Amino acid sequence: MILAGVPDIRFVQLSPAALSALIAGDLAAASAAAGAPLSRYLVDEAWLWRVRLAEIEQDPAAAEWIARAAVAEPEGVTVGHGGFHGPPDENGVVEVAYSVAPEHRRKGYAKAMLRSLLERADADPRVTAVRASIRPDNVGSRATIAGFGFRKIGEQWDPEDGLEDVFMRLKKHSQRSSWTTKGR
Repeated sequence: MILAGVPDIRFVQLSPAALSALIAGDLAAASAAAGAPLSRYLVDEAWLWRVRLAEIEQDPAAAEWIARAAVAEPEGVTVGHGGFHGPPDENGVVEVAYSVAPEHRRKGYAKAMLRSLLERADADPRVTAVRASIRPDNVGSRATIAGFGFRKIGEQWDPEDGLEDVFMRLKKHSQRSSWTTKGR
């Protein structure tokens, strides 16, 4: 689904080598390992890459779902990161996660990331639905998911973020996906 005025996003998988370089603060090595020019924002997210690297070490199949750089096309600029919290659960549900670097916010990249992530989920036969957990005061994220078919199904307490509203979107059928399994 192409949305008018929404940029195109390509996700580039971050390998354990790229994640380790990001954690170490070595942007050049991380970019080389990813095969794409990464950004300082990804280095600043080292806490997340520690979590994702541990998840991949525990379950190598998780790499298919998590830890990706979001590259705006055709510019080839890394504007943030996105993916899922992990592979589909026993019910086929995946939880979407994305973040846009401050200097790229309010330009449509979050919607573009979400669109691409939903296309990825819709293309996988193991997925039945996509979750999103958003704090009640996060107006930007609430606006981002609007129009994508999410419905509030409840609330949860997150140790990091506090109270979150939980939204769910049932899988739709799709043939297009800009999700890549390797860097360029």
